[in-house]
Amino acid sequence: MRTRYVIVTICAIAGASTATADSVIDEIVVTSTRTPAQLISNIGNISVFDRSAIEEVSHIHIYELMTRAAGVWIGRGSGQESLPSIRSPVLTGAGSCGAFLTLEDGVPTRPNGFCNVNQMFEINTELAQSIEVIRGPGNALYGSNALHGTMNVLLPEPLADSGPQANLELGPYDFVRVAGSASTGGSAPLAVGGTYSNDGGFRDDSGYWQYKGFAKKTWGLQQGDLTAGISFSDLAQDTAGFILGEDAYKDPSLSRGNLNPEAYRDASSQRLVVRWNRPGEQYDLDIRPYLRHSEMEFLQHFLPGKPLEENGQVSAGVLASARRDTENLSIVYGVDLEFADVYLRETQDGETEGSDFLRETRPEGKHYDFDVQSIGGAAYVQAERRWTPRLSISAGLRAEYVRYDYRNNMLTGNTRDDGTPCGFGGCLYTRPGDREDSFSNLAPKLGFLYRLSDQATLYANLARGFRAPQMTELYRLQSGQVVADIDSELIDSVEFGWRKAADRWSADVAAFAMRKKNSVYRDADGYNVSGGRSRHVGVELTSDIFLHDRWSLAFNGTWARHTYDFDAVAAQGETFVAGRDVDTAPRWQGSVELRYRGDGRIDGALQWVSLGEYYLDAENQHTYPGHDIGNLRIGYEIDKRWSVSFRLNNITDVAYADRADYAFGNYRYFPGRGRELFVQLQYAGER
Repeated sequence: MRTRYVIVTICAIAGASTATADSVIDEIVVTSTRTPAQLISNIGNISVFDRSAIEEVSHIHIYELMTRAAGVWIGRGSGQESLPSIRSPVLTGAGSCGAFLTLEDGVPTRPNGFCNVNQMFEINTELAQSIEVIRGPGNALYGSNALHGTMNVLLPEPLADSGPQANLELGPYDFVRVAGSASTGGSAPLAVGGTYSNDGGFRDDSGYWQYKGFAKKTWGLQQGDLTAGISFSDLAQDTAGFILGEDAYKDPSLSRGNLNPEAYRDASSQRLVVRWNRPGEQYDLDIRPYLRHSEMEFLQHFLPGKPLEENGQVSAGVLASARRDTENLSIVYGVDLEFADVYLRETQDGETEGSDFLRETRPEGKHYDFDVQSIGGAAYVQAERRWTPRLSISAGLRAEYVRYDYRNNMLTGNTRDDGTPCGFGGCLYTRPGDREDSFSNLAPKLGFLYRLSDQATLYANLARGFRAPQMTELYRLQSGQVVADIDSELIDSVEFGWRKAADRWSADVAAFAMRKKNSVYRDADGYNVSGGRSRHVGVELTSDIFLHDRWSLAFNGTWARHTYDFDAVAAQGETFVAGRDVDTAPRWQGSVELRYRGDGRIDGALQWVSLGEYYLDAENQHTYPGHDIGNLRIGYEIDKRWSVSFRLNNITDVAYADRADYAFGNYRYFPGRGRELFVQLQYAGER
């Protein structure tokens, strides 16, 4: 039996507030309907992190915040890299992209078919006004990529009563972070904010610097409000790769080392969104044109040969909707349009190390070089009818179309870039000829809400989610493929939930079952397996208990099982058998946090975060034992404007892995960080 390690976390937070049952009932969410709505009346699950919660956690990596959401695990990679999991395994390879929809102020941050699993680092989550997470397929308002879940980051709106804020944070390994935000009043208010981080890295050659910023301004226009917002980010990172060998993360010399000191990731992004909202007697109009740009290059240190990938996109579109509300009916009609121009290049500098087979099939030189222009459109309707004072029914339907126009800038086939053949049946990298592909999807949703009382509701949802094939699945082929014979990935979901907010406690319980088909997996030898199917069942619980005026207890826990639902043998790779667990899918995860609110000057919380055992390969032959992690936070309010906080992460200095897998015949780990102390000084001005 493997040994499990326990790390206990004590957190203390300056300026924290203790919620009440009334505040839970009145809590506002916007992602489900694109307009403010009470959480207690939301037909479906949703986790909400408001501004105070984000400030309390003061996360350096989004993983730290999302440990407080049931059913969510953000696998932390090197630096700011991450692999998300929402009601799902941690997905990797070509099939990992697009399983989760990432929004900023309700607008997707990447074009349809061209996501990146690490794209959360492009968004200024540190200064967000709130972050909302929906687990499972999205409703009719959101289309492709809202497969396993949706994350919407809402940046601060221009508010006249918001004073300037600034903070300075210092930590180990020369970590420095400076952040600030401010807003102005008047007839055209303005909100601005930005962060700058510099981290030397706890592993050799693993530092990064990053800045993020946003600006929003609002004007009155044609009896409505016009808000223009721009957001941007830039990341320069020296990446630390996997360490190798069973339980290598327990060895201090290995866990602080870096077998890939040459690895790096450079990324930049810019987004411009304009929103015009006009209330009307018959309909409220909401129109959001947007323009996006991103570029990224990174060394794929996790693959034999370590090829360099360069990619980028310019995209534009508009989200337009009309909403009508009557006493018993709310209905939204909408149209989404998008155009994108995308490029991707992959080049390997030097020969592949390893066996004769690896050296011959993964040659040096250029592997891929292609451009894709895409155009997409969707139409939807979402309605909610209150049939009785207690019963509400919602129904929605979304029709979506996307077309890719692909152009190959290299030789077609799976030869080397000079046209010479590879041994062992050909090179791994296969390039299709120029082509066009299009995909159409129809996604219905039906939901029910029953009000047991003013404080308690039952809800149920039947939903279909879909994801059009990603460009990398269609045009970055492997040996044996001439055309990627794949269709849109589909997931059918049923969910039942109960939500209550009593005088001294609140709870939200959800049970779900999902079935997914047309998935693409990457096996332990690096081969893509298409046509996959899987089943997903689980139960999630979130609860807040107010033990005393100064003490409260927060809990979230998830039990889920994710299994393959097909039998297949990958080309020269693994065997997939129905009923086995999908790799990197712990059955248990959760956290408990005991919070203390003092006399207004000092606050505290004790958190315990647990992640269960999981398999590392499709054949379920190798495992990671799981871990239990904690952090210490202490905060003190010096006066009305100044406060200081301390965070001691991993107080028992236990060795663990942020991510584990088994590939190319080796155990591979991203080791977790040891005990670390961070100190933050914060200033909050008054208007």
